[in-house]
Amino acid sequence: MIRMFCGLFFCCIAAAVLARGPIADSTPRPNVFLITIDTLRADHVHCYGYGPIKTPALDRLAKDGIRFTQAFTPSPITNASHTSILTGLLPSSHGVSDFGVPLTGSHATLAGELKKQGYETAAFIGAIVLDSKQLAPGLDRGFQFYDNFPEHVESKSRWGRIERRGMDVAQRAEKWLGAQQAGPYFVWMHLYDPHDPYEPPAPYSEEYKGRLYDGEIAYADSALGHFIEFLKQKQLYDNSVIVVVGDHGEGLGEHQEDTHGIFLYDATTHVPLIMKLANGHEAGKTVEAQVRTIDIMPTILDMLAVATPRKLDGSSLGPLLAGAETTSRIALAETEYPLRFGWAPLRSVRTDGFKFIEAPSPELYDLRQDAAELRNAYAPWDTRVQKLRRTLAESMPRRSSSEKSATPASTVDELHALGYLGPADAGSSTDVPEPSLLPDPKDKIEEQNLLHIAMMSAEDGRLPEARAALKKLIAMDSTSVTALSQLGRLEMTSGNASEAATHFRETYKLRPQDPTIALEYAEALERSGNLQNAREVLESSLKSHPDHFSARLRLGRIYLRLNDAQSAIVQFEAAQLLEPENIEVTVDLAKALIAQGNLIDAVEILHAADSTAKNSEASQLLAKVCIKLGQQTGTTSVDGRAAAICKSTKSK
Repeated sequence: MIRMFCGLFFCCIAAAVLARGPIADSTPRPNVFLITIDTLRADHVHCYGYGPIKTPALDRLAKDGIRFTQAFTPSPITNASHTSILTGLLPSSHGVSDFGVPLTGSHATLAGELKKQGYETAAFIGAIVLDSKQLAPGLDRGFQFYDNFPEHVESKSRWGRIERRGMDVAQRAEKWLGAQQAGPYFVWMHLYDPHDPYEPPAPYSEEYKGRLYDGEIAYADSALGHFIEFLKQKQLYDNSVIVVVGDHGEGLGEHQEDTHGIFLYDATTHVPLIMKLANGHEAGKTVEAQVRTIDIMPTILDMLAVATPRKLDGSSLGPLLAGAETTSRIALAETEYPLRFGWAPLRSVRTDGFKFIEAPSPELYDLRQDAAELRNAYAPWDTRVQKLRRTLAESMPRRSSSEKSATPASTVDELHALGYLGPADAGSSTDVPEPSLLPDPKDKIEEQNLLHIAMMSAEDGRLPEARAALKKLIAMDSTSVTALSQLGRLEMTSGNASEAATHFRETYKLRPQDPTIALEYAEALERSGNLQNAREVLESSLKSHPDHFSARLRLGRIYLRLNDAQSAIVQFEAAQLLEPENIEVTVDLAKALIAQGNLIDAVEILHAADSTAKNSEASQLLAKVCIKLGQQTGTTSVDGRAAAICKSTKSK
């Protein structure tokens, strides 16, 4: 590759065009602004030929920059696709295939590389799915400021709790930029609005009534326009590289997929990509060749004359822009999200006018004759199939299907509110069959749509609609662990513990060794008053999973309700060994000791809990125990240590 400097930034060109010397030290380095617009299909943007929408900001950037007509993402899932953009790696390389899976420190990031070059780095996200403290650990590496969500928000509204409006995100970025003394800057701004549920604010909700997905895109474009005007007012626009890209698309019912994450058709992998270079270079250029979002990081580094980390899956688009590269690049894609439903993961390769999708029922599409991917031309003996299969095998090594998500249990509700399954929704069994033996997502997509309807309806409080969708799914597949579990949770939320236990019993029959299912079933039994069966379920589960803290804690509480204080103490002490700092189990252990009549030991552990954690329940219970001790023997007659504690407690 031959490099040259074009004005104020580094750009790859052919040697025959021009050759210039290095940038002078006095030349200001360009700022870099990366704007990702979530769930944005390329064919729903005006400058990509979609007439029924107004996207003036994107259109203006395309006029000032380079529009890539054939850009593809390697993943239809938000956290995986963004990690690929920020690392230049495929999901199978960076390892972030699911929510909560951390980006390890062994992978270089765009923010980290630019920070080394003296750039001020900041990120502003529009949804909790990219929160680096909750669902996207490690994604903040290299950012000096990363605008995460508050960890505890009491509001039931999705705004501010799990999602931010695009204008809010833009204004947060503008506020940060306005407070900085000097650049150069690398700012990543994530606009989540086009993601479902489609709820654009006025006037977009009225202007695009009946086409709310388009309304969300138009609103996100307005937020982008606001940010661009800010850059112009601050005189940052001209000397900046601005990259706008969709992280993935949206099914919108094509191939029966309402949203995204399951399939790898162009509806969810073809995204807009626009690059405005510094000082108007290459303005108005259109590139028809196939490119990838993994090419963004190496391209930006190449423009800035920054050494590109080795072993990236993407490569600089400089040679393509300079005319030194004439062939389209191979676009690979993968999704492991179907595993959450118990279905086979998918992988695809798109090249030379063909797309091959590796699935239990493989697919081959001639994109020149069948752009909508409706006529599967797969035949195992087809030489194109064999070639594309070989390309997949060589370019995308398959990871072990037994890898598990690290999603924190506390964020499962947030995932549901965003329309995604949590880690426990399909059970937590580690006995995952070979992918080719799992159901093909094509045969299950209607079930996924119903699950999505149920989750979003439940989030909006429309429980009858959620219940109806789940029951329809169960009528289609009575063995759907995911649907049965969701319906069980819905009934628990509605206060129908007996009905919930009926559904959880069915999941327990299907997955008796799954500790999460056993725990949910036991909780439903307990709440419906069936303590004996709840105890038996948990005892059986703990034989296979003795380190399951939540099961120990719940079993201890059930023993207390059964007036078996000694057995409760055994369970609470076992739970305490698993989580020594957990105040909840310490208080429960004290309750069991009190029930056994061991007030002195209860005083000791309650005092320790109150002293270290300032726990109000521990403090109140300690006061009650001290009163009881005083009533029994008089505090001067009891154990000296306990007496001192109670005397101190009384004086407070």
